[in-house]
Amino acid sequence: MTLRTLLSERLRSHRLSAPARTPVAAAEHMLAVQAQDFGAGRWALAARSAGSPTMDAVDTAFDEGALVRTWPMRGTLHILPACDVRWVLGLTADRQRRQDAGRMRELGIDDAVVGRARDVLVAALSGGGLARAELFAAWMSAGIDPGGQRGNHLLAELSWQGLIVQGPVVHRDGAASREQCFVLADGWLPDVPAPDDPLAEFFLRYVDGHGPATAEDFAWWSGLTLTQARDAAARGAVRTDRITEVDEGVFLARTRPRRSPKANGVLTLGAFEEFYISYADRSPVADAAAQKATGPGRNGMVRPIILAEGRIVGNWTHSLAVGRHREEPVAEMLDPAIDPGDVRAALSRYADFVTG
Repeated sequence: MTLRTLLSERLRSHRLSAPARTPVAAAEHMLAVQAQDFGAGRWALAARSAGSPTMDAVDTAFDEGALVRTWPMRGTLHILPACDVRWVLGLTADRQRRQDAGRMRELGIDDAVVGRARDVLVAALSGGGLARAELFAAWMSAGIDPGGQRGNHLLAELSWQGLIVQGPVVHRDGAASREQCFVLADGWLPDVPAPDDPLAEFFLRYVDGHGPATAEDFAWWSGLTLTQARDAAARGAVRTDRITEVDEGVFLARTRPRRSPKANGVLTLGAFEEFYISYADRSPVADAAAQKATGPGRNGMVRPIILAEGRIVGNWTHSLAVGRHREEPVAEMLDPAIDPGDVRAALSRYADFVTG
C-alpha cells in the first residue's frame, strides 16, 4: 500500500473526508475519541460531521445522554457513545487498574478508602449530577483528602468499576463550556447487551474508525497487551464481511463511508487528535519535524494540528478561557507552501464551532 493510499483511506475511515451525518454518528463510528482536553474531543466529533455543528450542538448530545466521557483505555479520558461504555470497560478496566496500583499505594489509597469514597459518592450523586469540585468537597467533608491527585485517581477507579461517568455539561454564560457533571452510570447509561464476542468487536470497531491499521496499532490505542491485541485481530479477521486484510497484517473495513466531493484538503484538528495519536507508528502522518512540533512533549501534551492531504503541515493555538474563546485561532505553519486561504478557511470552521 502506498503512503498516498494509506492516508486517503485513513481520512475516509476517520470520517474526515467522508463526514458523518451528526456528531453522535461520528462518535458511534469512531467508538472512542481521546478527550482529556474536553474542547478538543468535542471538536474531533464536529470535524467529522457534515455541515457546521457547534459546540452547543455537541453539548446537547451529552446533556441528553447519547455521549459520555470516561477512562476506557490507557488511563486517559475518551468520549464514547453511552451504549458502548460497559462492554469496553469490561475489556480494559482490569488492566488499567493494575497499571495504576503502584500509584494508588503511593497515594495511600487502599480498598477501605475506595469503599468509603464510593459510599460518599453514591450518596452525593443520588440527587443528580455534580461537578468535580463538588464531589471533592463531599469527600473532604467525609474526611477523604482528594488533594495531590488522590481525587482524580479515585474518580478513575470508580469509573473503572462502572459506577460513574461524566455526562451533562456544566454550561457557562457567555463562555465556552469546559467541564461536565459526574453522574451514576446506573440510570444514565442504557441497558444494552454486550456484543457476542467483545474482544473481536473491539478490534473491528477500531478498524472501522482508524483503518488501515495493524494489531500493533490496536494494542497501542486500546491499551491491551500485544498478545490480547493479536488475539482480537485474529478473531476479528474471521469476520470477512466486516474487514479485509489489504496488506500483510494490515486491516481495513470492508464497507467504508462514501467520500464527500466537498471534503477539504486542509483540516484543523485538535489536541490529542485520533488521526495522529492512535497508531504505534505516526510517521505516515508526520515527519520528524512535525512530530517534534506536535508532541507528545515532556509534559505529555499533544498539540492541535493542521493537515494537508493527511500529513501534518502545521500546528495552531486557541484558548477556551473566559474572554478569550472568541479570539481567532493562530496558525504556526511548518510548510509555508500551503495556501494561507485554505488554512484560514479551516481555522474559521473551528472558530464557528466554538462561537456559533
